[in-house]
Amino acid sequence: MTHYDIIVIGSGMIGTAVALGFAKQGRQVMIVEHYQLDKFIANQPMDLRVSAISQASVQLLKQIGAWDTIMDMRVCPYRRLETWEFSENRLCFDSQIMGLSQLGYIIENRIIQLGLLEQFSKYENLVISCPDKLKHIEFNSSNNRVFLESGKKLIAKWVIGADGSHSLVRKLANIRIIAWDYRQYCLCINVKTELSQQDITWQYFTSSGPRSFLPLCGNHASLVWYDSPNRIKELFSMNSKQLCLEIMEHFPKNLGKIQVLEKGFFSLLRSHARKYLNKRCVLVGDAAHTIHPLAGQGVNMGFKDVSSLLKISDKVKIDEVLFSQYEEQRRFDNLLMQNGLELLYQGFGNDILPLKIARNAMIKFIDSSKIIKKRALRYALGL
Repeated sequence: MTHYDIIVIGSGMIGTAVALGFAKQGRQVMIVEHYQLDKFIANQPMDLRVSAISQASVQLLKQIGAWDTIMDMRVCPYRRLETWEFSENRLCFDSQIMGLSQLGYIIENRIIQLGLLEQFSKYENLVISCPDKLKHIEFNSSNNRVFLESGKKLIAKWVIGADGSHSLVRKLANIRIIAWDYRQYCLCINVKTELSQQDITWQYFTSSGPRSFLPLCGNHASLVWYDSPNRIKELFSMNSKQLCLEIMEHFPKNLGKIQVLEKGFFSLLRSHARKYLNKRCVLVGDAAHTIHPLAGQGVNMGFKDVSSLLKISDKVKIDEVLFSQYEEQRRFDNLLMQNGLELLYQGFGNDILPLKIARNAMIKFIDSSKIIKKRALRYALGL
């Protein structure tokens, strides 16, 4: 059997980042992934899955050497962020308040993965098994035996579960989760816009769920429509012309004319692992926590997991005490973010008049306070 210090299950954005980071530390690393990505072609259609990448996530991607490669493909920086329930009462953030040239970047998830994967060839101590899947883990006190569907039998001192919200690593390690369904779906729509709006991302709230605009390269954007499962399925079943008419009716008029290019939907679930460490298995990203995507913080929380792991493990021997420190640091912060977004979701999803008055008064107050806005941005951007 081949021995590794770390075996990472899952090569999404978080899995590839943590594998690359541990390899950069000089550890023997294998990453296992069942899906092989196609190479980047400049004129290929935009992917449906995109993420708003914070400044802290950018710093991590720079640290592990992937950022320049990502920038050479396609990214869309944004300078302004606006949110509102009533158009005359908006909460506006601008990068200038923080002395930054941009607040963050909107990037297709696949672009981030490809940028990370391209760095793998620099490290002889980093191996990828793809296409392949985890089959079973045999747990021992000093290491774990990992069995893959390809027939490979491996030994790892530690297994990192970066295999998403339905994590097999989490299941095999007998780590339970607390979870509930929001009974809400999210429709992602890639569009071509008539107007150029590429320096701003915005979100406005309705009683049935938020509507969001995420700028992409050129005159392209990702629209996100949150609503009941039945309503989203109805929208998804429409042809492009019908859906375009619905968007024009239910999205702000400043969107301008659009052309629908692609669409897809998924259900929304909040979950949190009761612990991040058990049986020499460690959870990161969606395997450990999922949140409502209304604030775009899910992937940034995952990258914070990676940053924490790499920081506390740098130039030291990895042991259970170290991973317990990671669990203590990140579980509290992730729970704080989850609860904050839950408050936001519940607060804006209610039509009770006193609550509507209170939340809009809060928007007006926050927008008038430079100090509060700077503190909120500092936390959201990870600065």
